[in-house]
Amino acid sequence: MIRITDTIRIDEEEIKESFIRASGPGGQKVNKVSTAVRLRFDAAGSPSLPPEVFRRLAGLAGKRMTEDGVLIIHARRFRTQEQNRQDAMKRLVDLIRKASLKPRPRHRTRPTPASKRRRLESKRRRGQIKRIRQAVPAEGE
Repeated sequence: MIRITDTIRIDEEEIKESFIRASGPGGQKVNKVSTAVRLRFDAAGSPSLPPEVFRRLAGLAGKRMTEDGVLIIHARRFRTQEQNRQDAMKRLVDLIRKASLKPRPRHRTRPTPASKRRRLESKRRRGQIKRIRQAVPAEGE
């Protein structure tokens, strides 16, 4: 079991890892060793995730989540497979932990009368500057 928060725990069986060849520098080694990790987590089918956490996770994940609700994380930052596995797992845990936090409700506020006055005054000044810059029409035109 992977502990995300006090209430959310994910079974390791829900996470699938596959190893692929990483792109980028590394010479001949990068062409023959599969060090990059593709981690797949079926968030939609996971009994561990509450529905509201799944909805927030889908928003945070963006393009990393498929239409079926499968979260895919690619980790190829390091040269060793084990470091990339740990990096992918850490990124998954961080993403779910961030999704588990409830957003603070927004309270509508009103602009103060003084701020309204300042705004209108600056608009008036700006308009005055533009009027001064305009070309003055000639008498005969």
